[in-house]
Amino acid sequence: MARVSRSDAGAPTASPPSAEITPTETLILAPWRTNCRITRLVVSGLPASIWTRALPGVPRRTVRSVVAHLHNARSRWIKTLGVPSGIARPPLVNVHSVSRRELLVALRESDRSIDSLLRLGLREGGNVPPTASYTWRNLPLDVGHILTYFVAHEAHHRGQLILVARQLGAALPKSVNEGLWQWQLPKRVRRPKT
Repeated sequence: MARVSRSDAGAPTASPPSAEITPTETLILAPWRTNCRITRLVVSGLPASIWTRALPGVPRRTVRSVVAHLHNARSRWIKTLGVPSGIARPPLVNVHSVSRRELLVALRESDRSIDSLLRLGLREGGNVPPTASYTWRNLPLDVGHILTYFVAHEAHHRGQLILVARQLGAALPKSVNEGLWQWQLPKRVRRPKT
């Protein structure tokens, strides 16, 4: 991969590659764990008064169903890509009845399952092995693309949830809105690696 630098004229120029970049646990797993922490922050900060409310303009979907979709999407990808390699699939949650507490527990479980899927890819030279049940074939199976897919998917729905909360007159607390951008924990609360 070539590095891009800017010349005096401002046009991008490519410099010769120095060495092949190898995905590492730090480059892949730390961003995934940050994403998970931010998703749980948003879910825990959603006002209880809107949990069962319909999304404006989408009456068949509720705040609860959007959040449940995040976990269930993870679970389905684990079924497709992880189970054949021995990664345990977290059970789906009921989009119509799951409580916030149950969902936060389920999210932690699917956090770990996707973490295991990414670790599998790292062990396999940077790529998750394709499986017979992976028929979509639109997502490259390198760990960078898998990480980007999940982060983009969850960021999309976090933004959707924040907007819906505002539309329903129940904006998230300031601590949650500000916490969305706290990608590094302050040193005093930084937790040891697990």
